[in-house]
Amino acid sequence: MKVLDFGLATAVLAGVRDAGHGADSPTLTLGATLAGMILGTAAYMAPEQAEGKLVDRRADIWSFGVVLWEMLTGKRLFRADTVPLTLADVLRSPIDFSLVPDSTPTPVRDLLMRCLDRDVKYRLQWIGEARVAIAKYLANPVTETEVPRQTQPAPSISGLGWVLAAAAAVFALASIALGYVAYRHVAEDPPRVAKLTVLPPEKGEFFSNYGPPAISPDGRRIVFGSNVEGKTGLWVRDLDSPTPRPLAGTEGATMPFWSPDSRFVGFAEGGKLKKIDVTGGPALTICDALAPRGASWNTDDVILFAPNNASGLLRVSAAGGVPAPVTELDKSRNENGHRYPWFLPDGRHFLYLARSNDAEKSAIFVGDLESKLRKQLAAATTPNNAAYAAPAGGSPSGIHGYLLFLRERTLMGQPFDAAKLATTGEAVPIAEQVDFYTNNHAQFTVSQNGVLAYLSGGGGGSTQISWFDRYGKPMGIVGPPGDLNWASLSPDGATVVTDRLDPQSGNRDLWLHDLARGGTPSRLTFAGSNQFPIWSPDGARILFLRSGGGKVGLLVKGASGTGPEEALETAPDRRPVDWSRDGRYVVAETGGGDIWIHPQFGDKKPHAYLHSEFLERAAKLSPDGHWLAYQSNESKQFEIYVVSFPTPEGKWQISTSGGITPVWSHDGRELYFVSLDNKMMAVEIRTPGGKFQASVPKPLFDVRPRNPVADFDVSKDGRFLIPTLVEQSANVPMTVVLNWQAGLKK
Repeated sequence: MKVLDFGLATAVLAGVRDAGHGADSPTLTLGATLAGMILGTAAYMAPEQAEGKLVDRRADIWSFGVVLWEMLTGKRLFRADTVPLTLADVLRSPIDFSLVPDSTPTPVRDLLMRCLDRDVKYRLQWIGEARVAIAKYLANPVTETEVPRQTQPAPSISGLGWVLAAAAAVFALASIALGYVAYRHVAEDPPRVAKLTVLPPEKGEFFSNYGPPAISPDGRRIVFGSNVEGKTGLWVRDLDSPTPRPLAGTEGATMPFWSPDSRFVGFAEGGKLKKIDVTGGPALTICDALAPRGASWNTDDVILFAPNNASGLLRVSAAGGVPAPVTELDKSRNENGHRYPWFLPDGRHFLYLARSNDAEKSAIFVGDLESKLRKQLAAATTPNNAAYAAPAGGSPSGIHGYLLFLRERTLMGQPFDAAKLATTGEAVPIAEQVDFYTNNHAQFTVSQNGVLAYLSGGGGGSTQISWFDRYGKPMGIVGPPGDLNWASLSPDGATVVTDRLDPQSGNRDLWLHDLARGGTPSRLTFAGSNQFPIWSPDGARILFLRSGGGKVGLLVKGASGTGPEEALETAPDRRPVDWSRDGRYVVAETGGGDIWIHPQFGDKKPHAYLHSEFLERAAKLSPDGHWLAYQSNESKQFEIYVVSFPTPEGKWQISTSGGITPVWSHDGRELYFVSLDNKMMAVEIRTPGGKFQASVPKPLFDVRPRNPVADFDVSKDGRFLIPTLVEQSANVPMTVVLNWQAGLKK
């Protein structure tokens, strides 16, 4: 006799064909005992598994009951021709207990019936009860009188004793299996790779702009950012559930990460670092963090994070407090920011990305909480995050695991000794065509018990530049769809400049669309990653931000595509947001949330115009240059404000219930912005005698912007040009890989 594992097996086994028969076919279930998933053959699934419901230890007790039935009767309990029919039998087919031999003792028969009760409330609750029942019978068999039935010949008492002894052995194995944290194949059947897909929420998409997805350390859940009909926030997918659920209290959140016990999710929102219990409860503030670029949480409850895109890493207690610096930018390497920390198993050392203005010097380093240790591990010519995964089977010291990082669009795994902080072999490919956002974070996540997840195929078609009239009626499109964030209309209204992601290189380039020729595109930039294009007042030049690829910072280039690029400012943490109509001032914002003014006359020395502990962003000058509109979170949510210019003497709040991205009409008589519930709002502006007056905001139409930092523009005739989400982006799935290390080429 061969004792099996209740039908547990992998689905989508690498290199294994379907068995062909419904009862034996490997079938994915949605119950969880380990690493977030159970994989089982259909004939041995519990009914709740077959329905895709949440399961617990009682699902394995059902599976034991099926095995015990087969041992007593010599027949399969459920055996249909296909997997769907087998699952249907598991759910509804009556169980004929008359087929159990007459000589089966009543205690054993009762035990079998309790194991095979479809109602989990009445099913046997603990496997230990079964062991005790069988042990009692074997110690003192009792001859019982049964009503004669016409059945198959029953096994002898000695044969029955042998069957029950084998069943007792199965119970012993089951007791051990139910206590496991993670699923293990027996030694002679090593684990093999299994893949499945996870879909985004209905009518939503995985929101790559807001950070990579994050899988919990125990491999049971994945948290990710999603945009559902214009509303952004974090969602959690339990891998034992068919659908994700929104994480209440995380609206607008970015950069999710897990606590080491897989109970809390940390995230950034509203200029704060926060945490929330995934089982319920409010979001709690940990500390200030204006624009975080990744975080990691160790077993000592220390959170290591990048507070913005232009500083070193900070540490803070998970209970809250004042952050303290951990790393410093190396000016000799021309570094402009440290990002995406990832703690190694000892909780002291950590991986991080050090970005440099010299793209070839960007690299993945290992650091130390308790010293100034800094050791380069791998080049990062396409800047991205790195992660560490423990070795297959686990290891107390965490040695000989893998360093995971992106090389172009291929996810690589390099053998890594976490004790010696050194790579021990060549990097090998894990997955191809992995997405990443611009030249920043790669879209992958890994647990420490063999679960890997990544996004692929989301780089080409999520946004369409679209025209709308004042009432929200579509009026046409500009160019093909793509991964776009920005749309800026030239002063004469003849040309639109956009930034478009190249899904292969991960860089963004600027493209011009000639509206007189139907929006025919022509490429303007060919080096580095280029974003946030702003037209000069005469429409002859374009100001933009470049990172990597030679010249970096704020650059100016002729709109004709000819002539050299001129550097306006080399500060890598500033992006342009406006250029005054008289050409005298360029307005920029920093990653830390300050508004700077770059005069284009005199000594041209830049200076901070709006600087506070809050986030001030998206500033726009009025056509007459006397007023500056911007968004700020000083009231705990983003609102629209206006201050006088060029000196901030007066200040007025424009929005009343939240707002982002202000844009002036061409005549300055209206100010538009997007409300937090995604409505285009309009405010009438009057300035009699130089006094600023604003009306109550009025909604114009519902809008579905690409994301909260996406810009929009308004033509002279009052039409709106908006980067808008398109439905096809919602179909891009996430790939989850179990036992991924088993598939690596050695």
